[in-house]
Parts: sequence; C-alpha cells; structure tokens
Amino acid sequence: MALQQTPVDVGGIVRPAGPLDLATALQPHVGRLGERSAAHLLRRAGFGGTPDQVRRYAAMTAGDAVESLLTVPPVSSITPPQELEDLGRPVSMATDPLQRSMLGQAMTPRRERAREGRDAIFALQLWWLNRMLSTPAPLQEKMTLYFHGHFTSRATPLYPWITYNQNALFRRYALGNLRDLALELSKDAAMLIYLNGAQNVAAHPNENYARELMELFTLGVDNYSEEDVRESARAWTGWRVDRRTDTVTFDAPLHDSGVKTFLGRTGNFTGDDIIGIIFAEPQCAKFFAASLLNLFVYNDPEPQLVDHFAALLRRHDFELTPILGTILASNLFYSPRAYRALVKSPVEFVVGTYAALGVEAIDSVAPDALTQMGQRLFFPPNVAGWPGAKNWLTSGTMIARQNFLTRLLNSQTLTDSSWLQRLPLASSAAARRLAQTILQGDAAPEGLFELEGYLSGTGTAALAPLSVENYDQRVRGAAYLAMATPAYQLN
Repeated sequence: MALQQTPVDVGGIVRPAGPLDLATALQPHVGRLGERSAAHLLRRAGFGGTPDQVRRYAAMTAGDAVESLLTVPPVSSITPPQELEDLGRPVSMATDPLQRSMLGQAMTPRRERAREGRDAIFALQLWWLNRMLSTPAPLQEKMTLYFHGHFTSRATPLYPWITYNQNALFRRYALGNLRDLALELSKDAAMLIYLNGAQNVAAHPNENYARELMELFTLGVDNYSEEDVRESARAWTGWRVDRRTDTVTFDAPLHDSGVKTFLGRTGNFTGDDIIGIIFAEPQCAKFFAASLLNLFVYNDPEPQLVDHFAALLRRHDFELTPILGTILASNLFYSPRAYRALVKSPVEFVVGTYAALGVEAIDSVAPDALTQMGQRLFFPPNVAGWPGAKNWLTSGTMIARQNFLTRLLNSQTLTDSSWLQRLPLASSAAARRLAQTILQGDAAPEGLFELEGYLSGTGTAALAPLSVENYDQRVRGAAYLAMATPAYQLN
C-alpha cells in the first residue's frame, strides 16, 4: 500500500514528495546506523547523545541499538533528590515508628512549608533534568516526560512528595502497560487533587476527571457523550486523599453503587470497570497509536499508519515495549520524511545541548531557562498540557533559546569539560567538525560557509584569523552559530 507524501521544507531539510510504500516503511531497518541515523535515534528515543555515544551507536544495527534502549534499570534503584529527603517523608512513607510519631506531631507553619516545598520542587526539576542527561536508559526518561505532558497534573508545593510519587509512577510504566498505567494514575494522589477526584462523592459527583480521562487521555474529542461523562464520574466516586500522609484510600460509603450505563454498556461499574471499557474501545488504540507516532515519527501521521499501530497495540494488549521497539527499528523511523521532522521541545533542546557539548551535569540556571522557553517542568499550562510542535517556536522563545546558548557557551562549566577545546586550529577543519558533531552534517552550504568565515575572520576587521590567542572565544561563537541554525531546533 502506498501513502501519498507531500514535500516539506523545514529548517532547510526537504522531505521527498511522492508515495510512501507502507509495506517497505514498516520493515526493520537493516545495516549499521552510521552517525547521522544514530544521532537521530538518540534524539528521538532520548534527548540526544554525546559525541562518544553517537559514535558508539553508529556502529550498531538498528535492532541492536533499539534493544539497548529498551533495557531499563529497576525503578527501585532510583532515589529521590536529597533536598526532598531532607524535607522529610510523609508519615505514611516513614518506616520507623518513632519517626512516624515525630512526623505526625510536626506542625510546620503553612507559609514555611510552602517555601520549603517550592525549593523541593525546584530541586526535583534539576534532579530530573540531570537524570535525562546522564541516565543509562534515556528512553525510560523520554517516556516519563511524555506521560508527564499527556496525563497532566500540576505540582503542589505544599505536598512535593506527591509530585515525586507521580513522576516515579510514570517512570515505572515508561515501557509498561498503558491500561495498567491509566488505572493506577486514576487513583494517584496528584491526579486526584488536580482534577478534583478527591472531592468526587456520590451525593455530588465531580465530572472533571471523568471528562479529561476520555477527551485528553484515552479517546479524544467527539468519542463519548455527556451522559458517558456523568456515568463515569459516578463510577469514580469515593476516592480520598489524606494530604498529611499522601495516602489514597477508597471510602465505600461515598461511592455511588448504583447501576450505570457507560459507552453502551450497563452494570454496577467502578472506576476499574471504566478503564476496562475504555481500553476495549477501538478508538482508544487509535488514539494512543497516533500520539506515539506524533512523538517518535512525525506529526499528522497517515490514517493507514495509525490503523496499523493501533492493531499492533491491541495485539500486544497495550504493552509498550514491543510497540516502541517496532517503531524505532523501522524503515519509517529512519526515512527522510521522519528525519528532523519534529520541533525540539525546550527540555529536548536544553538537555540535548548539554549532551552535544559533552557537559556532564546540568546546572541550576536550566529550570529558569526552560520556563523562559515555555516549558516549566511539573507546571504544564493546563490539563491539555503543552501544545508543542511549532508552538514551541515564537519570537520570544527563540530569544530565550539564544540567551541560554550564550550563557552556557560562555560558562566555566563548558571550559572544564567540552570537546570544543580539542577542535583543530585550521578554520575549515574546525567548521566541518562543528557541523558534523553538532548538526551531523545538516548544515546548508551557506551555513558551513558562514562558520568557516567566522572562524577565519573573513570580512570582519574586529576578528583576527583563528589562532591560539583567540581560539576559545572564536570556537564558542562558532558553536553558537551552529546551534542557532533552524536545523538544530529540530529533532
């Protein structure tokens, strides 16, 4: 079957017109990846690789590379940031009886708890960014970020452990079962607080979560009725959150135990039943198939592609590992149509820049830089999450990206660790190395000419030719020019 493609020119990269052979596109990619495809894989299945990582993956086949990315450490091996531990665990999470007693008696003033909580959330943001940069399992963190933007809720500084626990939940299911995640998330403290599930009782059903569960999380608009929202809300009644202990409990007297009719089925449904019915709907598999293709391949995937991966999701009972493995190892993933076809989110841009430069740790200015770019972790703008795609690129956010590059490229952190210090003195060789390492050769001829001209000082009286004396300053400026190109803004 052939899918008609339209030519696209984004950032100087032209996509081919003409039909896409679906059968060929879905076959596994064969042969060694090479640096260009390896860098593409590491950007999409993570946040970009260091030069050494790109070279290592370049020698692999797509199958071996994807198998490596699908290997993740147990979540139990991951510990929260020390600042959160210092704040003290909720009573229910303390293991020592005396500690539980002391925590239960502690009555820190609300204003002070809010300040401490804000500090803990900031520490959690920085901790997570450094996990994205240094994790041995980048796909695990990429999916954690995806879930954070898909199943949205916002941090509550008074209860920072609730935010951490939801982040850990997303990580636990990063390569797991979508239906099981939706079921656990429905009873997650952060979600119950954010979408008023904790106030949903039989006498006064609250419809917020029931609506967003279908509209934004699992089915999409126009795939349910208002009656379905009301009946689902009744099924979810009775869940409560103890904010002192961060525990979630089911209060049976507050649950509506009457018969309900939902998506054409009738019974004495609970929330668990609602999840089962939703995931039995063919539209649910299509919804997630389209979402995953938008994340990993390109925006607005063809209906035939969506149908194919929806069928694959149903065949694997919504297990993510075989689906992601199939996408990331396919010819489709490495096709010209997919290459640099997505706009980098601010998180991808920032973490990827540290990786590309070989900087080993993300410093404390990064969370604020991300806020200026429009993506403050744990604080999505609304329940629909960040709009993404071309919405990431505005005049204001582009200035924020440029400011971030300027600061990082002039920091002591870069001086201490980056491969930029080892570039050759010859301007043409340095320009080619920069274009290859930062852009994998995706610099238009005029862009490469501009890099060479900047490094050589051509036509600029204030800049002498590249020499030992001005080497560091000039190389940093050339790296900035490479990272400010349209191609670098794309995944």
